[in-house]
Formats: sequence, C-alpha cells, structure tokens
Amino acid sequence: MSGRQHRETELARQVRARGLAAGKSSAQIAEEIYEKCNSQFGTTRVKGHRLAHGVALADVIEQIRALFERDGKSAPGIGETLLSAYESGLKRPGPEYLHYLCSAYRVEPASLGYDGPCICGHGHRMPGVVRGDLQDGRPDTSPDPREMLIQPIGLDPSADGGEEDENVLRRTLLQLLAGSGIVLDGQVLGSVESIRRRMDDTLVSATVSPAMLDQWEESTIGFGRQYMNTPPLRLLCDVMLEFSAVRKAMERRQPVDLQERLCRMAAQLAGLSGMIMVNLGDHRLARSFFRTGRTAADETGDRALRAWVTAREALVPLYYGDPREALNLAKKSRDLAGQTPCAAQAMAPVVEARALAMMSGAGKKDVVDQAKRALSRARAAFSQMTAADQDDATFGYTERQLYFHQGDALVKLGQAMEADLILEQALTKYGPTDWLDPTFIKFDRAQCKILEGDVDEALEIAQSTISGLDEACRPDILMQRAHEVGRQAEVKAPGHPKLKVYLESLRGRSAWTDDAVADGGGS
Repeated sequence: MSGRQHRETELARQVRARGLAAGKSSAQIAEEIYEKCNSQFGTTRVKGHRLAHGVALADVIEQIRALFERDGKSAPGIGETLLSAYESGLKRPGPEYLHYLCSAYRVEPASLGYDGPCICGHGHRMPGVVRGDLQDGRPDTSPDPREMLIQPIGLDPSADGGEEDENVLRRTLLQLLAGSGIVLDGQVLGSVESIRRRMDDTLVSATVSPAMLDQWEESTIGFGRQYMNTPPLRLLCDVMLEFSAVRKAMERRQPVDLQERLCRMAAQLAGLSGMIMVNLGDHRLARSFFRTGRTAADETGDRALRAWVTAREALVPLYYGDPREALNLAKKSRDLAGQTPCAAQAMAPVVEARALAMMSGAGKKDVVDQAKRALSRARAAFSQMTAADQDDATFGYTERQLYFHQGDALVKLGQAMEADLILEQALTKYGPTDWLDPTFIKFDRAQCKILEGDVDEALEIAQSTISGLDEACRPDILMQRAHEVGRQAEVKAPGHPKLKVYLESLRGRSAWTDDAVADGGGS
C-alpha cells in the first residue's frame, strides 16, 4: 500500500468509527468519507461506500457474485481490477453491474455518484422496499440496524499481491494459445498498469536464491529474443507475469549484489514492456513503463543500462509526432552512455538522425548533412560494441537494426535511392520467423518507390506485405505505417487503379479496437 493510500484508508477508518459510534448508517458514513477524503485523495463516492462498510475489494466482488447466483445468472466477469477502475473513476459500470453494486451497498445510483435511475425500477435499500438511501440528493438519516456490527476494515486493492491481475493475464494468454480472437481491452490494460505501479511502489520501499535469479535472467533474455517474432499481446502476458514475480522478490530488501541484479531485471522487463506497448499503440502506458525502467536502472548505477532505457524511450515521441522531444532524449541517452561502449551509443545517434529528418523534412542539404554525420557516429559506435551486444536485438543493437534504421532515416530525408539499397541489405539479415522489423522495412521500401515515382511498384510491395500478416501480427503501429503508404500514394497518383484496392484492404485491419488503445502512432 502506498503512503497516499494508507493515509486515505486511515482517515476513512476514523470517519467510519466515529460514524458507527454515533449510530449513523453506512450511507451516511460513506457520504462523510467522500466529503473528507475527496479533496485530499480524490476518493470517489463509490469507493466511499466500500470504505464505509469496512470491506476489501474481494468482499464486494463475492457479494456481487452471490447476488448473481441468487438471481439464477451465470457468474459475472467483474473482478477486483474492474471494480478498482470504477472506484478510481477510470470506468463507469454498465447498467447491470451498476444495479448489483447498488444492491450490494443498498443505495441508489446517485449515492454512488452515477446519474439516472437503476434498470431494476425500484429501490435497493432492502429487498422489496421501493426506495433507496438517497432521495432528492439527501441520504436517509434512519440507521439500518444490520449495519451496526463492526466489520474489519478492508484491505487495500494491492494487498492481494497482484494475483487477480496475474490471473487476467493468464486467462488472456490461454485464450491466445487456444487461437481465440482477443482484443486489448480495458481489463487487460488495467492489469498491466496495476502490475507496473506495484513495481514502482516496491522500488521505493525486497530473500531470493541466486539460482532463482539465474532463471529469471535467462527468462528475461529469452523474452528479448522473442520480441521480433512473437505477437505483442502474447509476449506482453508472458513478460508481465515475470515482471510481477520479480516485483514480489523485491518486496523485502535483498543483499546488495542480489538487489542490483533484481533492479537490472526490473529495468529490462519494464523497458521491454514499454517497447511492446509502443507496438500495441498505447504510448501513454509505454511512457509509464519507461519511467519505471529508469527508476529501476538508477538503482543499479549502470550507465549503459540507464542510457538504453532512455534511448528506447526516445522512440515513443519519435513515433507519436514529437521529434523535438525524441531528439532531446536521444542526446540525453548519448550523455548517459558517455565513453562506455554500449548499445545506446549506437542507438542514440540513429534516433537523432530520424528526429532531424522529421523536424526539417526531406531535401534540405544542411539537415541531410547533419543527419548523415549522426549516422556516421552510430556506425563508429557500433564497431566498438561487444559481440554479445551486437547479437542482442532487444537489450543490445544488431547490425540488421542499424541497417534498418539508417534506411528509415534516409527515407525521411528524401534520399530514396540510397535508402532503398540499405533497406534491401537489411532485409537479407533477418530470419524467416522475424516479422516486425521486416514489415517496417518493406513499408519503407514502398515509400522509396513512391519518392522515385513508381507508385505501381510501391502499392504491390505494400499490398503483398499487408496480405502476408496474420491478424495477431497487425498491431496498430504497423497499420499506421500501412495507411501512411496509402496516403503518400494517393498524393502522388490519386487515380491509380491499384490504390482503391489497397485502401479497401486496410479497412478494418487494425489489430485492436479503438477503445482498447490510446492514440495510434507510426513506426
């Protein structure tokens, strides 16, 4: 439990105790908790009712499940993550869940902070009584004798150690393995964010065997290898379960050497999670993961690791329309790396070159020269890297990535012929199971063809690329690049006969629903 949550619970406990001593009903106590806690902690009315009853999230969920069972309905899908989202104001319950929340707390929707009547058409205070605790906006002053028993103060939502969040990810993973069509919905995102926040709490507050650490480090490296050839949502579930296990090991401070290894894994897993969230199109959650990664990396004192997290974070503003911030983060990464031969020394100049091209556009000689100097620094830094770093596509930086990113920068600079040659070389360096980077490279080559005036060849490349992708391998960030090719082709040759077919093939091809991810982006 964070300090803020602890203070909120303590204040609610005091208000509840005084209210019970004064003979007030739970509805009256809930209203007073809301008045006392809202301004300080942002406590919502619906959370105020749970605190007024002195129960945990799990208790409310069990009560709702019991009510569903009483009414002859199948078990509801509501869990602690979703209820926590209601309490934080991130989500509003649907009509059915709102009815059962009202039934559990024996109040009307207005008392929970929601407008409109309940779908049941009658009150909830007691079965068969046609009125609720709130009439004309004022709580009923008559206490309910059933509520006068002192109940245990509820635990914080994080007190279960994150088991419910892990269960959400396990269920999603099993459904993905079974071939079910799964979208990145609010419940999965809520579980991911909850696990990340628990890691933040743990980092600032963690005994585990060296053998277990060895196993976790091997798993972390393995996830890095899977990044290029595993659908992002599938990989996210695996990574977050490992992330949660590492966090639990850090709940008590370890010996210095073990603590440093745990912090390194936390930084790497947080950074990898940020990279996955970029691919899934949620740049806000990606930034949150990179912040967590920086916090963990700072604990290690490893300049190369801190620089790697920052260089990876620079891709978020680069992909989501703020090249100036990307340029600043790339320079910060370069400064953090210093003279240490590492992946960030090569990655950061490449990001600089791509950001410069986006800021100033193609064709300007001074920008082209400045970007090419940055690419030259990247190649020099790459030659100084260790063989292990040159072979690691996630936590290091490979030759094929260097070729790919150089080509991408040159496309943005308008250097179509040189870019196409480099991109063609880059493609030969990827294996048959790699799909993420090769897909971007093919779209870059299509853009080269458009710059050269060959719209027909560009659309053939793009159409073939999009047709060869499975549904699970069409994250939002890739689809944005596909649409970008379509827009450029339309500008160059608006009446091209293949353009309409290509644009039709893109409709409805985004891997995630609009409400499942934040703003989309490009690669």
